[in-house]
Amino acid sequence: MALEIEEKDESGTLVATYVTSEISKDTPRIDIIYPAKGVSVWQKALNVFLPAGYPQSVTKDYIEYQIYDSLQAFSSSIAGLLSSRAVLEGVGVGNANASPTTALLLSIIQDSIGRLATILFAHKLGTALEPECKMYRLLADVFNDIAMVLDCLSPVLPKVPRVMLLSVSSVLRALCGVAAGSSKASLSAHFAKWGNLGELNAKDDSQETIISLMGMLAGSVVVSRVTSPLATWSCLILLLSIHLAMNHAAVRAVSMHTLNRQRANIVISTLLQGGKALTPDEVSRKERIFERDGALRWQGARVLGYARIGVPLQKLLASLGQLHGLTGSVRNTSIRIEFLIGTFHKDGYILWYDRSRRSAYIVLKDGASPSSLLKAWSHALLISHRLGDTDAIGVEVDDQATLRLLQTTLDELTSGWPQILTALEEVGWDVGISSLETTSSTRIRI
Repeated sequence: MALEIEEKDESGTLVATYVTSEISKDTPRIDIIYPAKGVSVWQKALNVFLPAGYPQSVTKDYIEYQIYDSLQAFSSSIAGLLSSRAVLEGVGVGNANASPTTALLLSIIQDSIGRLATILFAHKLGTALEPECKMYRLLADVFNDIAMVLDCLSPVLPKVPRVMLLSVSSVLRALCGVAAGSSKASLSAHFAKWGNLGELNAKDDSQETIISLMGMLAGSVVVSRVTSPLATWSCLILLLSIHLAMNHAAVRAVSMHTLNRQRANIVISTLLQGGKALTPDEVSRKERIFERDGALRWQGARVLGYARIGVPLQKLLASLGQLHGLTGSVRNTSIRIEFLIGTFHKDGYILWYDRSRRSAYIVLKDGASPSSLLKAWSHALLISHRLGDTDAIGVEVDDQATLRLLQTTLDELTSGWPQILTALEEVGWDVGISSLETTSSTRIRI
């Protein structure tokens, strides 16, 4: 019996076809048939820098992001050579009176300050880097570009101001390193569809290496020809403008599948308002790269208020009564905490909206699931929208009325929550991962 076996690579491309036959009764034969059009030299060269199984192994926004990312890395490499030349001029390269010990001490000061800044920034920003990876990916390069500008200013300053300026430059580069490293890791995890994160990072390093090499080669021509201050600054500003423009285009090309605060605002408000669940691609076109922390917006309009999720219970209680400065106790609460606990006894959170501050305080219970966090944020958004409507028509709302509105909106949200989660999953959102907490949070147990 004749058999035909097809062999394909990771991307699904046919590599060979094996056909069995018999020359005679006891003499089998296997023919190997290769495709008429083999893999071109250009494709083989690209495969060195692309993940195995491309394009099936990565998300569809991967290649667009990588193109812009490569262009920004190329321009940054050239700009980096210009700034490095300025730093060398500042420490006295070419000056017979310059001391190598002074240059070494300056390098030690910069390195020490940069390392300390890295530790501090990683502690302060660590929780926010993954939920807001697109913002911090662009912000990292803003910091890096400012550091380059400061480096180029350093040669014209006296010794002490120059040391201070280069120290600030080192701090900015430390910020860039923390923000870029963590945000790129989150983006790589988004791109890796087959769990091929390690290989994807390795190929990303290969891409950066070849682009940096090309940038250094081009930059060596630039720095040898661009020598006057006017030409240097003109070239630097042009390169940094291209750098930031390409970075902005790169992060705009990414369509994340997890719901952070801003994306939750857009998706939930549209779903509650019109019953339509927006896809990640549609939300990507609507979301801002830079958004105010904790802002609550209804369908991308003006800020209705702010929400803080995972706050200590004391923060919520302080919005209900008077906080004693010494003991930290709360007195004269307008709403008894037992009423709030009773209202949210079936949910993984407790919510209160402070109208005077336009702030929602969300206290999370022990074991709160990602779905509970998303529901809590959606509840804060919904009640801020409802209270915004009452403010627009001039209706006064006291704390008792706010509590009743909390109960009404909770019942409304709870009744349709399973359908909301199903609708979000059907259009591609990963509701099993929470990206709503941007600071270290607490949990309570009742």
